[in-house]
Amino acid sequence: MPKAISPQKSAKASAIQSEGRCVCGAVRLEIDVPAVWAWHDHSAASRHAQGCAYATYVGSWRSRFRILSGAEQVSRFEDKEAGTARSFCATCGTPLFYERARSPEMVNIPRALFATRTGREPRYHMHLHEQADWTYLGQPLSPLKGYPGVMRERPRRKVRREVGSASGVTVIPHQ
Repeated sequence: MPKAISPQKSAKASAIQSEGRCVCGAVRLEIDVPAVWAWHDHSAASRHAQGCAYATYVGSWRSRFRILSGAEQVSRFEDKEAGTARSFCATCGTPLFYERARSPEMVNIPRALFATRTGREPRYHMHLHEQADWTYLGQPLSPLKGYPGVMRERPRRKVRREVGSASGVTVIPHQ
């Protein structure tokens, strides 16, 4: 497993950076733009670590990633069996970055930490076979009356079966 990331004082590799931070602001980090790649991870491990249907990450070369402040607030969980490490803010719990032993030169950062563009749009979906059955897949939405800004999925139509047609069963939508 790669060693824990520490603050870097190295020269910046590109003219443009994108800065990210945890919810409480105790940890600030940056990457040189553009990121290497971006993707949506539907794996159960990322779903559990991030607490959402899927996690969206940007990948950066370790040499193009810096912790600007708050390194002492970074906590780390290593899963030796999986060969991964997940770091998060010890104050607010925000997931900060994800590392893999098989890719020691890369650091993967949740896209949501960045308020500005990272130079890559997420165009890849990984581990779709592990996708949660409750993931929103683009079904039509309608406003929920009395709750501005809240959208809801329309209920599915119930199907009622009636016996008596020539084939023996007639399917009629329930009203």
